[in-house]
Amino acid sequence: MKDKLQEITKRAMEQIDAAEEMSALNDVRVAVLGKKGELTAVLKSMKDVKPEDRPAVGQLVNETRSAIEEKLAEAKERMEEAELDHRLKSEVIDVTLPAKKAKIGHLHPNTNVLQEVEDIFVGMGYEVVEGPEVEYDYYNFEALNIPANHPAKDEQDTFYINKDILLRTQTSPVQVRVMEKGKLPIRMIAPGRVFRSDEVDATHSPSFHQIEGMVIDKNITFADLKGTLQEFVKQLFGADTKVKFRPHHFPFTEPSAEMDVSCFKCGGKGCRFCKGEGWIEILGCGMVHPKVLKMSGIDPNEYQGFAFGLGLERITLLKYEIDDMRLLYENDDRFLKQF
Repeated sequence: MKDKLQEITKRAMEQIDAAEEMSALNDVRVAVLGKKGELTAVLKSMKDVKPEDRPAVGQLVNETRSAIEEKLAEAKERMEEAELDHRLKSEVIDVTLPAKKAKIGHLHPNTNVLQEVEDIFVGMGYEVVEGPEVEYDYYNFEALNIPANHPAKDEQDTFYINKDILLRTQTSPVQVRVMEKGKLPIRMIAPGRVFRSDEVDATHSPSFHQIEGMVIDKNITFADLKGTLQEFVKQLFGADTKVKFRPHHFPFTEPSAEMDVSCFKCGGKGCRFCKGEGWIEILGCGMVHPKVLKMSGIDPNEYQGFAFGLGLERITLLKYEIDDMRLLYENDDRFLKQF
């Protein structure tokens, strides 16, 4: 029995010394000290040992177990120290290197201007309303007094999905949907993305954004329209901003007008920014056409209203003095981080 225990000890020590990984040490532990290990088998054979020899044999077995466990612990400690040393060498940190900078994002120029415009109109009691970008032809054209033979409905100008469904060319359909609900009076703006079949250049894009507004109430006049828009541009461009209205034509308003603002760079004197004219065109507007009111279920003899629409990108270009609309969509970090 003593010779067998010595043989088990010698073989275990050699295997422990040869082990290079923790898994090899664990294999030795299981093979020698496990439930089905060699040392456990010796203990189970104690019943065959003479009663008077059992204490001595039991002591030898315990000494063997202790020696193997001690050797395993030393080997494990040695391996852990070697692994730690390797990690310290391979994962060394140079504290003199500059730290990685955390890039903090910010709002896009378009979003900044949109929020500013919304804040101005909300402050005047307007509601911000959104609608679908994929729209029915009826809401985009017919209900806005744009008949079937109107050139704006040409497939070269408008993205049609089928004869009845298209990508909206303006946010005016949102106004029609609100009017149809019949909850009067109405004070609203409708911001959103619109689509037109335009070539991409410095001032055009097939996808851009509009902000359209509308007021429907009793005794609304063109004077209300002028006063509202004048207050709007004063808050947007500065208290000294002046406005000028020029006659125009829109199918859904009558009378209609284009509105210019005095150049906020030169104060109206004329400069390169306003092309020497002293004025900058920014939006179209007018009184809601009686036919449009009637088609939406509103009595034009009792209620009147005005509407206006402006391009968000145009306001952004003016406000930040950007000369190319494409810069807003190219996602060039060198450009966007200036705002």
